[in-house]
Amino acid sequence: MKKKTVSMGLALLLTASLLAGCGGKGSDGGNAGSTADSGAAQDTAVSDDASGSSDAAADSESGGGEQVTINFQTWNPGEGVPVDEVLAAFEAKYPNIKVNHIVVGYTDHVEKLKIDMVSGEGADVFGMQTGATIKEFRDFEVDLTPLAEETWGEGWQDQYIDFCIDLLNEDGKYYGLPLGLTYAGFTWADVKMLKDNGLEVPKSYDDLKKCADVLRANGQYPLTIGAKDAWINIDTWMSMANDINPEKLYSAIEGETPFTDPDLVESFRIWQSCFTDGIFQDGALGVGVYPDTTDLFEKEGSIPMIQNGSWAASLYVDGDPDHERVFNSEGANHDILLIDWNNDGKICPISASVDVCLCINKNSKNQEAAWKFVDFMLHEGQDILVGKYLQYCPSRKDMVLAIPGISEDGQKNLDYIVEQSKNNIAGYREMPYADLKQVISDQLTVLALGDATPEEAATIIEAASQAQVR
Repeated sequence: MKKKTVSMGLALLLTASLLAGCGGKGSDGGNAGSTADSGAAQDTAVSDDASGSSDAAADSESGGGEQVTINFQTWNPGEGVPVDEVLAAFEAKYPNIKVNHIVVGYTDHVEKLKIDMVSGEGADVFGMQTGATIKEFRDFEVDLTPLAEETWGEGWQDQYIDFCIDLLNEDGKYYGLPLGLTYAGFTWADVKMLKDNGLEVPKSYDDLKKCADVLRANGQYPLTIGAKDAWINIDTWMSMANDINPEKLYSAIEGETPFTDPDLVESFRIWQSCFTDGIFQDGALGVGVYPDTTDLFEKEGSIPMIQNGSWAASLYVDGDPDHERVFNSEGANHDILLIDWNNDGKICPISASVDVCLCINKNSKNQEAAWKFVDFMLHEGQDILVGKYLQYCPSRKDMVLAIPGISEDGQKNLDYIVEQSKNNIAGYREMPYADLKQVISDQLTVLALGDATPEEAATIIEAASQAQVR
């Protein structure tokens, strides 16, 4: 079956967006790589001029003496010290290019882009997720392949980690380039709090059930999940399905294995059991990840375990006073871990995504300046965002994570993330098919509510898979 054109799909999505209005952030959104993910649209943040003058060499490097302003819209990196430092460094290097940094919560970011792009406007540079979303905007994205080859030379792809560059490869063309990688499927635990309740860090589903029973009896939360947000539900369910049989999971997403396969039905059963067995907290479907559950874990220290991804490691160096007071307090001890969801003695593998890839608007009148910004962000910018502030994991092969000032606890968990990223990746995190992803999300909620059996949910998802245009 042939794929529908991107322009038609985007027009339909735009119509739906206009009918629904541009309200606050929904629960279908993207990564929680920053607190910008969790809110409604934030105010525009305009970076200050890093330099008030320029010499001839700088004029030549920035493309001449004329002042140019480019709009950079994204949900991530959000506002704060890391991105302020990056933008100041860019404007110091290119004093004739000013960056207007527009930070918008993920769902509103996508909806705003749909409206702006169709009307012929839109940011010069914009952040995207891999998977379905980047494909929705294909008619408005510059093919960056010739620019990359001209700037970095033939074989430029070799500078990036193979997995992430493969995610962006569209028949040899690249419409977005990777600012950083993130990994999903992790559980975070407060080791001291578990010990205070007479518990060890869980390794399996059975361990989680034991922990939940003891914690509940002690008046504590069990494993906490912000199940109002679809992305954490899908991340967690995919970790369960990958633990059972990753080949079947990705084959099913591609329409080659039915979702009614016993292994996939089992993954839905495990997901539902986390609610019926009390492993997840009561009322989980009513709270989001950011800030509802993260504040309890990171700023209050009042819950022992939480579902979240590798990006939470940035807490060790983000300088937030509340994080310093609680999460990074003296003697704090946290573990990032992977659960053996099906009790077979093997931990689940992780899934990976390009957390943010950078795209250039085809309608931009400042494409030369926009490319200079993208080039800078992937190199000097990533050195700051990742190498100093751990906003993501590296997308470039030459980067070695040696984070200044990271605590012993932070280094321990960063080493674990790096180890898993090298040896335990099941596949991609972001599904390339929006309609199928939505049905899976809906059925995970139905299962959590107990309104369907795993077999019934699998049947509905399989019907959607058969109807999905790939």
